[in-house]
Amino acid sequence: MLQKLSDSIKDAMRAKDKLRTQTLRSIMNDFKNAGIEKKGREGLTDDVASPAEFLDEAEMIKVIQGAAKRRRESAEQYIAGDRQDLADKENLELSILEEFLPKALTNEELEAMVKEAIAEIGASSMADMGKVMKAVQPKVAGRADGKTISTMVRGLLG
Repeated sequence: MLQKLSDSIKDAMRAKDKLRTQTLRSIMNDFKNAGIEKKGREGLTDDVASPAEFLDEAEMIKVIQGAAKRRRESAEQYIAGDRQDLADKENLELSILEEFLPKALTNEELEAMVKEAIAEIGASSMADMGKVMKAVQPKVAGRADGKTISTMVRGLLG
């Protein structure tokens, strides 16, 4: 993932695509910050070229998902504030970030996973929602956000 991101930054710089370069650099910076945080939290002492190298693929995906979520929320706020120009910029950045995320699950695929988890657990009411969410989230592995999963579980249990 780091290599792909580095290559994409170089390509964007060569193409003189400022928005893409800026967006990808911000993600690289987010990786470094997350790596530094992890290094401090876990007491890692191994010196590597970049703190981002402390992150595994799943952690990198979480970082990108967080950045994508921030951009979605910002775009909504800009639209509410009647600033379509800024919302468009956030949406462009979001589309760049989505290139680095795993392919999202379709509603049918997610529904099948949720139904399978409900059957495994034997869930029958909303009281079991937490158990179902806990079982589904590792299977989804970043291909659907928590809000979407929660809505699906509520719909099937309610």
